[in-house]
Amino acid sequence: MRPKSAAAPREAIRLLALAGFNSGISHRSVEPMLPKLAEEFATSVSAASIVMTTYAFAYAAALLLQGPLGDRYGKLRVVTIGMALAGLASLGCALAWDLGSLAAMRLLTGMFASASVALGMAYIGDVVPIGERQTTIAHFIAGSMLGQMVGPLVGGAFTDWVGWRMSFASLGAVFLAVAAILTVRTSSGWSVSRTGPFRPFAVYRGLWSLNGMRWLFAVGTAETLFFFGGYAFLGAFFKSRFDASFTVIGLILAGFGLGGLLYSSTARVLIRALGERGLVAAGGALGGVMFVAVVLVPYLSLAVPCTIALGLAFYLLHNTIQVKATEVAPDARGTAVALYATAWALGQAIGIAAMGGVIAAFGYAPAIVACGLLFAALGLWLRSNLHRFRP
Repeated sequence: MRPKSAAAPREAIRLLALAGFNSGISHRSVEPMLPKLAEEFATSVSAASIVMTTYAFAYAAALLLQGPLGDRYGKLRVVTIGMALAGLASLGCALAWDLGSLAAMRLLTGMFASASVALGMAYIGDVVPIGERQTTIAHFIAGSMLGQMVGPLVGGAFTDWVGWRMSFASLGAVFLAVAAILTVRTSSGWSVSRTGPFRPFAVYRGLWSLNGMRWLFAVGTAETLFFFGGYAFLGAFFKSRFDASFTVIGLILAGFGLGGLLYSSTARVLIRALGERGLVAAGGALGGVMFVAVVLVPYLSLAVPCTIALGLAFYLLHNTIQVKATEVAPDARGTAVALYATAWALGQAIGIAAMGGVIAAFGYAPAIVACGLLFAALGLWLRSNLHRFRP
């Protein structure tokens, strides 16, 4: 049902993209802070990384509850409350007295910040016609992608200029500002989506009974397992082969985000030219070729176009499947998108863990190439099997 709101749906989508942008910054801003946090709390960098682990775990796990909450109480309402609570948790990070309290506050931040992207896509499914949905989602996720791109820069710059505590305080203030704007512009449309008892487990049982949902979960797991299983180890490969500095490696790996933004800015043209089947096939093929190319380049500078092309390849395939997630269960759209998001988070975790063992046995290059070939095979398979995601 189309939400009634003081804000037009397009304005609400832009506000949700803004929320996703700040969530993306929050997700990645801690990476450059780790040495400073280790110094502050007299521990090792590896021990300090718990503040990243707790955030990532909470971010993924909370989606399983936020989906049903959005379907039951309204997606804009749940996102707005989530942004406000993420803001308070970020302010709590600024007041942390030891590493444990900081990790706990980061866990809460991740739990609440995750609402914007998954429920934002589900909201788009509610208000945007299917013919325009893929382009709209492509533009929407640019907010999160851009946030994740600039997150390390923001975190590092603020830590240098005003300290890590003010970095978290500033993020908290922005979260609260976004929540205030969402409240003013959308609160009149916060009607309860459904009546009756709140039964998330029953909703998930119903979803899992759908053949399309099971295929969506499997493909969501596979796409990130194959892609990030290889991409996550490119930095270590570059270090081993070229002995590049970590700064240079970080800049090269940021090409993935540029590729994602390239897709977002050209999505309308690509969708018209290739169609859904062409998008997944092209994404798989381009990904396969670039994973092979990136381990063969004789100079590190040539890896830059490879990582940009890998970002484009991933979103050619991934965004098409995201759109299917908004279609597979129209009566429980928020829950379906959340379940799909959990699948791709699970795929990343499994892929990185599994590839560690493969690399130990066979080395970086064969393992990365194998991931690329599997990603290409997935794109080719999807070209003939998109019908499996029908409601």
